Amino acid sequence: MQKPPELDADETLAGRQKVTAGNASISFDKGKKGDALIVALRCQDKGTIKVAVQSVHVSFPLDCLANKVSTTYNQVAVSGVDRSGVVAVEAPSSVRWSLTVGRGTAAQEESPGVR
Repeated sequence: MQKPPELDADETLAGRQKVTAGNASISFDKGKKGDALIVALRCQDKGTIKVAVQSVHVSFPLDCLANKVSTTYNQVAVSGVDRSGVVAVEAPSSVRWSLTVGRGTAAQEESPGVR
């Protein structure tokens, strides 16, 4: 687990945190109106990480596993995500993690039952 998660080719980097243990806050740049905010987190070792995008009141947990690298991508498309802000990460000191914040086109929701 040496690098933060990568974004897709059509997404723009807004902030990044290299491998870290414990708590940290990461600033991210302003985006274009209508873009979604992408928070990609990678972690290793047993513990739960709490991630909060304070400016838009969005948070989520990530359960990290011992001896396994876990990666999750979350896309936030709510009012205000085009502004700059901070992602706050709360993590046990035993868990190593890295984070990438990006901007991109909001994914279309699929209707229930459509495959």
